[in-house]
Amino acid sequence: MGFLLEHYNYAIVIVLMMTGLYVVFASSNMIKKLVGLSVFQTSVFLLYISIGKVAGGKPPIIELKEHHGDDHGTPDAAHGAAAGAGHADESYEILDGGHGVAEGAHGAAEALYSNPLPHVLILTAIVVGVATLAIGLALVVRTREAYGTIDAYEIDELDYQYNVEGIET
Repeated sequence: MGFLLEHYNYAIVIVLMMTGLYVVFASSNMIKKLVGLSVFQTSVFLLYISIGKVAGGKPPIIELKEHHGDDHGTPDAAHGAAAGAGHADESYEILDGGHGVAEGAHGAAEALYSNPLPHVLILTAIVVGVATLAIGLALVVRTREAYGTIDAYEIDELDYQYNVEGIET
C-alpha cells in the first residue's frame, strides 16, 4: 500500500490510459473516439513527465562564478559598434575564460540535474497531438457531410448497402 501511495501519479496515468483506450474501442461515435484518443495521449505525456522527474534534481543550467563584466546595464556602459571593437579583441584570451568554465563544469559534476530530454519530447508530442486532433476533427466534419452521420456502425452499414447491394442513399 505504501508503494502505491508513493507512486500515485503512475496509478493515475494507468487509469487515464485505460479510460482513453476503452473509449476509443467501445464508442461508435467518432467525436468520442477522438476525445478518448486525446485522453490516451495526455496519459502518455504524464507518464513521460513522471519518468523524467529526478528527486532533488536541479534544472540543467550551469552557473559560472565569474561574470563577464559588472558595468552592463549602467549608463556608462559602452554599447555600440565603436566600443564593441575593443571588447572583441579580449575574446581571444581563452585562458582567462577557461578557468570559469572549468569551475562550472566541476560544479556540474557534483550536482544532480534533471534530464531535459523527456520534457522537450513531450512539447513536440503535444504539438503533434493537437495537429492529429485537428485533422481528425476535419475528417469527421467531411464524413458527416458525406454520410449524414458520425456513427461508425451506421457508416459501415451505409458502405455495405452501397458496395454490396448497390443501393444508393
